[in-house]
Amino acid sequence: MENGSHPFYFYLTMYKDQKNFRYIYFTLVLILYLVILSMNTLIILVIFLERALHQPMYILIACLSVNSLYGANGLLPKMLADLLLDTHAVSRPACLIQILVIYTYGSYEFTILTLMAYDRHVAICEPLKYHSIMTTRTLAIMVTVALLCPLCAIGSNISLTFQLPLCGNELRKLYCSNWSVVQLSCVQTTLNNIVGIITLVVTVFLPLFFILYSYIQILVICQRNSSEFKRKALHTCLPHIVTFVNYSIALFCEIIFSRYELPDVVAVILSLEFLIIPPVLNPLVYGFNFPEIHRRILLLLTSTKISMTP
Repeated sequence: MENGSHPFYFYLTMYKDQKNFRYIYFTLVLILYLVILSMNTLIILVIFLERALHQPMYILIACLSVNSLYGANGLLPKMLADLLLDTHAVSRPACLIQILVIYTYGSYEFTILTLMAYDRHVAICEPLKYHSIMTTRTLAIMVTVALLCPLCAIGSNISLTFQLPLCGNELRKLYCSNWSVVQLSCVQTTLNNIVGIITLVVTVFLPLFFILYSYIQILVICQRNSSEFKRKALHTCLPHIVTFVNYSIALFCEIIFSRYELPDVVAVILSLEFLIIPPVLNPLVYGFNFPEIHRRILLLLTSTKISMTP
């Protein structure tokens, strides 16, 4: 082992069993990567180019797509390379960066969904105060806090992990994960576990409770109003709820089952679900359910097609 108890390289062993099908997997992952890039970039472009969509709700949808691109680029290019290479090594600094990107991506998804829930809460529960509360300055501050808090919490957790002396350098994963590295430790990891629990509470459970509280409040308000008000409120909230439920299930499957020995196929599916399904599903949910976005996507695609016609 290089450098004694601090190996400079980690080896991702789960790729060893994929050699017979690696070109098929490479093609599928490449198609998936291109779909994620194209759909999320399209959502961002439409919201950026259309001044009518420069509103908090749509800006937060664009933030969700930016985060999808951030997470996909933290995982899929390295995965594509590993599917083609015979040696699946990753340097210690690169492993640290990948863990930071993947974990912050997961947390940002929750914090952005939290801001979306707050935006809908204000719009439905306090409509007369909406424009005075959700100003551009307020939105900028909220987005900044939503990005910096997870970065600091997760960064401190990862820094503790990479100070541990390790008794191995093989990770049974398709990508670097904090828990996989901690399991290689030669010493007690009590401090890491405590900091990890605190990080999980701050970056996942607090946003989760706030989101649930916001939507419960919205449902209470809806019950007190007319059926037309209820219909409009649920129409604007439904895409957020679908995204929230989908991501919560995917993330909690990864958190719970990553600590248990599972069959390889099940482990791969559960470890990739929260990194792949939301970036594909989110643009579809918001692109089809919000008429303003859907209509402008069609206009953008139509104008692009016309301009390319000789």
